[in-house]
Amino acid sequence: MSNRCFSPFDFSKRKHSKHKNMSTQTGDVAVKPAEGLFSKRRRKLLTDPLDESNPVTVQVLGICSSLAVTAKLEPTLVMAISVVVVVAMSNLAISLIRNLIPGRIRIIIQLAVVAAMVILVDQLLKAYLFEVSKIVGVYVGLIITNCIVMGRLEAYAMANKPYDSLLDGIGSGMGYAMIILIIAFFRELFGSGALFGFKVFEALNLPFQANGLMTNPVGAFMVIGIIIWIQRARNGYVETH
Repeated sequence: MSNRCFSPFDFSKRKHSKHKNMSTQTGDVAVKPAEGLFSKRRRKLLTDPLDESNPVTVQVLGICSSLAVTAKLEPTLVMAISVVVVVAMSNLAISLIRNLIPGRIRIIIQLAVVAAMVILVDQLLKAYLFEVSKIVGVYVGLIITNCIVMGRLEAYAMANKPYDSLLDGIGSGMGYAMIILIIAFFRELFGSGALFGFKVFEALNLPFQANGLMTNPVGAFMVIGIIIWIQRARNGYVETH
């Protein structure tokens, strides 16, 4: 047995040292700061679909409407805004209820949500832009089966938080909108010599010969092909086998 005697002072000293070590260890635990509303990761949700993961030129989705509604800029702009709204709000809605959706019927619920958003957009167009709605109405209805919308719901909204899902939807919709607006710009300019109905070449007193190819969906297909070629050349995509 040790002959050393412990005084109350020694005990209190050891006790104080123990609490000090515990407080030091507790203080070493770093508190992770909250992520900013527009952090680098979240900014990529908005910017990546504009280029590196564009739904039309990279993922090759939404091609049918890209060919059909891009003859003139006005209906194309309406279609672009409609898709952005539907994708963003559908992503948000599905993300909010993702933990309540049974796995076996998730596709049905996703379709129901998208259909509700599309009906709402369609009714707003008929109320405020009736003439345009007669042109794009059938294609707005087909947003329900647009692979871009369903793809984002299944791949992202079902597994991520509402705010991130909203940003993802906005980014994907803007990526689609950007491409169809570019296509419509060239098709209307070279097909009818106008932009939003304004006769550009006539106003500049320049000779113009209408290009019938640009008024045809084949012209849209060619413009998409050129955009894909330019994008792949600029980004250095390499075909893998």
